[in-house]
Amino acid sequence: MVEQHLDRTFTALANPTRRGMLADLMLGEKSIGELAAPHRMSFAGASKHVAVLAQAGLIERCKVGRQQVCRIRPERLKDASDWLGQWQRLWTTRLDALERALKEGDATGASHPPSPTRKRP
Repeated sequence: MVEQHLDRTFTALANPTRRGMLADLMLGEKSIGELAAPHRMSFAGASKHVAVLAQAGLIERCKVGRQQVCRIRPERLKDASDWLGQWQRLWTTRLDALERALKEGDATGASHPPSPTRKRP
């Protein structure tokens, strides 16, 4: 279930227009027309992007009078951030180990192997 949510989240985030819409929503609620304006797109085009964001759980829509108003749901972004964080921790650990190994090699006076040279035919 979590992986399906992540798939939808990353699919929604893969599009720069949708990322822009999310950035706009971080400033507060907006109508679909307001989300469309900076991207020079039709209401119908913006509605399709909003639908993808809503299906991913990144935003919620509610009807206010004749308009649909959107607001961000940051908890789904936190799920994606947490998932990415595990990979960041992995690479930080590996890079820290590499740095320690290089410092230990320098401290013991070990010389670094010469760079391989390639002979041309």
